[in-house]
Amino acid sequence: MSRSPIITGLDIGSDTIKILSVRENPKTEELEVVFFDKINSSGVQKGRVGNPKETAEKISRILEKIPKSQDRIEQVFVNINGSKIQIVPNRGLISVSRADQKVCQEDIDRILEETQKNINLSSNHEVFDIFPKSWILDGEPELKKPLGLQGVRLELEAFLLSIFVLDVENIIEAVTEAGLEVENVLPSPLAASNAVLDRRQKELGAAVLDIGACTSGLTVYEEGNLMDLAIFPVGSANITNDIAIGLKTEIDIAERIKREFSSCGEEKKTKKNKIEIGVKPVSVNINGYKKSGLEKEEIKKNYLDFSQKQVKKIIEARVDEIFELAQKELKKIGRQELLPAGIVLTGGGVKLPGIVDVSRKILKLPSRVGYAQGFVGLDKDCSLAAVCGLVIESRKGEPSRNQFFSGSKGGGPLDRVKKILKAFVP
Repeated sequence: MSRSPIITGLDIGSDTIKILSVRENPKTEELEVVFFDKINSSGVQKGRVGNPKETAEKISRILEKIPKSQDRIEQVFVNINGSKIQIVPNRGLISVSRADQKVCQEDIDRILEETQKNINLSSNHEVFDIFPKSWILDGEPELKKPLGLQGVRLELEAFLLSIFVLDVENIIEAVTEAGLEVENVLPSPLAASNAVLDRRQKELGAAVLDIGACTSGLTVYEEGNLMDLAIFPVGSANITNDIAIGLKTEIDIAERIKREFSSCGEEKKTKKNKIEIGVKPVSVNINGYKKSGLEKEEIKKNYLDFSQKQVKKIIEARVDEIFELAQKELKKIGRQELLPAGIVLTGGGVKLPGIVDVSRKILKLPSRVGYAQGFVGLDKDCSLAAVCGLVIESRKGEPSRNQFFSGSKGGGPLDRVKKILKAFVP
């Protein structure tokens, strides 16, 4: 019996690049991990690939770790991120084409194309994907599937997802230069939602806040459909920077403080009012003689005293900002405090103790931390939501509406970019 094919997700983040390869177990339908690894990112700024060559080198270094006994990875589902991703509402209207007035697939394709007309996009932006919100046939609203129904006038309310074309080109260039082919591209917030929301939650009304290193992505669902998507240019790296500035210390020490001593939300009573962070002893050369460690006076100088209260205040200011941005977005679409299934927090930035309490306090919604389900051999880690969601995307079995990879009309503009870039790869 032949083995199921390997499915691979590639999450290119500002802080870390992660790659996950899985096989589906035909008996249990669980996804069994074949390979997983991660590496510090390079060439990525605020979620956007700015230097494809540097990013390609990092991807190649991960691929070198794949065991030779494993099947070769050739195609990947990869994410796109950054605040230049936009979602725009629009409406389309057509007349049903068939003589028997039954809606056919050609009508569906035509109205999807019609919804892309007469929209104002920023310079160098193109429609990347279409998310139907409501189908209307002869004035009958809220139809889920108009295909095969009888009518004369078909309308569609939809959300158009637009991207900055150069961002996708840079992603494809980086992946292609590393010797891989891009199967499809998915915005990071949508990938994270794939991993942590189920169908029932999307039907009831739910949101996902994916807090990464340099960006935070918000997705909102209602009646099973995407209702909103927004990406804010702030994340957990901003917390580290704030700690470094507030405590006047190095960025590496600030990161350690954030990981080991940070908290937000309700303050827990503790006997310790001060915490000391020591600098590792180093070897130095003095007048040709090697000297290890630090003198007593030097050690004292390299210790940092700070109060937990001080750190908590710094962290809370930035965490509050992220949730207030999310609240502002929910208010804009009229869903402030009105999501029955609440909000799911995910991404590496939600590992801060007490962050769920802050979410409940500011958003006034049921809140929890979300993890990917159905993966065998993978740690329970909220920072893996996006890469897991990329893999899950491949299982949907739905035809892609992605304008760049759907293959319609002989391929979109980036299909041509893929072919051009591939020609330069040995």
